[in-house]
Amino acid sequence: MSYVKKIVPLLLALAAIGGLAACGSSDNEEAVTGQFGSESVPTTSAQPEGEDEGSARAAVETIVVREGKPVGGVRELEYGSGEEVRFRVRSDAADEIHIHGYDLTKDVAAGGSVVFSFPADIEGIFEIELEVRGEQIAELRINP
Repeated sequence: MSYVKKIVPLLLALAAIGGLAACGSSDNEEAVTGQFGSESVPTTSAQPEGEDEGSARAAVETIVVREGKPVGGVRELEYGSGEEVRFRVRSDAADEIHIHGYDLTKDVAAGGSVVFSFPADIEGIFEIELEVRGEQIAELRINP
């Protein structure tokens, strides 16, 4: 019984690492080490190499929150009107992620992550914040 309790978390951790490894990395990523282990975090919102401005984004932007603050500062996410907005928030503390203007919210558990995916159908600049803490973690810009 105790063997099972020890091996299951290890297997889950290995599966998560395998999933991250399958995503690959690029030159515009930096390694971040912390509660989530070592992971790659995009440092810019540039299009993946080999894709033009109008094509769908292959990679999901990831915002890492540590101690209530976005790692690397407030992220800038930029999309054209009609594109699919897609990003992930990983947080070491529980909070509600709120996208102003679109009025979308999701709860993130401590040590967990949430993914947002929605059409960019409202143009403008919108704050993405940790609602309970009142901490801005990203700026969403939807261009015409």
